[in-house]
Amino acid sequence: MFLSIDEMKTHLYAENIDIISRGDDAIMTAAIDAAVAEAKGYLGAYDRGKVFTAENNDRNALVLMFVKDLATWHFLVLCNAGSAMELRQDRYDRAIGWFKAVQKGDVTPDLPVAENEGTGGTGIIKFGSNKQKGQHF
Repeated sequence: MFLSIDEMKTHLYAENIDIISRGDDAIMTAAIDAAVAEAKGYLGAYDRGKVFTAENNDRNALVLMFVKDLATWHFLVLCNAGSAMELRQDRYDRAIGWFKAVQKGDVTPDLPVAENEGTGGTGIIKFGSNKQKGQHF
């Protein structure tokens, strides 16, 4: 498991986790699973198997922090028990912004690159052109 319930205590107080979940670990587990699935969707150019099966210190610290932010948001939508929702919304938006920047290619994290069988590449094709110029007569 990429992220455990116990590790969420860096983002939420243990008593808040207990109050919101009412002692049901399945609620936090579902939030973590949703966050991991959401993060995987943005990291298609990277070897998601290696990224999300890594454990302990082998995990990318930034990806871990952002997955915790996503999981916190998914968990907190149940209740506002002692947590600043505006802060959590901002952190969630920042995490999604970072994943979108990685997906777009603006940010290159230190993650293993995915290799497609037989091609040796990532399967991503980038294209573009110069800005269109107007004609003046």
